[in-house]
Amino acid sequence: MKRLFLIAILFALFSGALHAQSVDVIVLKARVVNGDTLPQIYLPEVNIRGYIIFRSPADQRRFDRLVRNVKKVYPYAKLAGIKLNEYEAMMAGLTGKEQRKLLKRAEDELKAEFGDELKALNFTQGKILLKLVDRETGNPTYHIVKELRGSFVAFFWQNLSRLFGYNLKEKYDPEGKDRDIETIVNMIENGLI
Repeated sequence: MKRLFLIAILFALFSGALHAQSVDVIVLKARVVNGDTLPQIYLPEVNIRGYIIFRSPADQRRFDRLVRNVKKVYPYAKLAGIKLNEYEAMMAGLTGKEQRKLLKRAEDELKAEFGDELKALNFTQGKILLKLVDRETGNPTYHIVKELRGSFVAFFWQNLSRLFGYNLKEKYDPEGKDRDIETIVNMIENGLI
């Protein structure tokens, strides 16, 4: 009798627990195809890359060095894209003289804030920064300087940079020679490194 009473109590508890469970409802768009209702779910884009296999320890050290350099200059490139959009928005509707004053003030602010840090970059980091600025803004550095400072200044800086091995007109090529940099940037953005 005690056993039957215990089973009845357990049955009552479990049946109450089953009814107490909440049901999550998800509302989806649907499409009817040949009499069947098919749910439509939009998934975010996912980039799938294979494992990086290095041919030698020297290749791995080169890649690790590239990772270190990209991680150092990527925040500056992101900031350059943001600042460029801000300054273009501020310059809209201003006269030429007011634009020059604004650019001079912005240049002074940026030099005061980041001048020493950018001067401390090595040659490779400088090249990577130029490429990442192109990636973030969609324009090579030469075109940005030409737009903001004029043709003569852009010509001057291009020729000076060529003496030191840089090319301000070089485009960012994420599918070609800059594929490793693009892989590292995607890893940074996805929080993998």
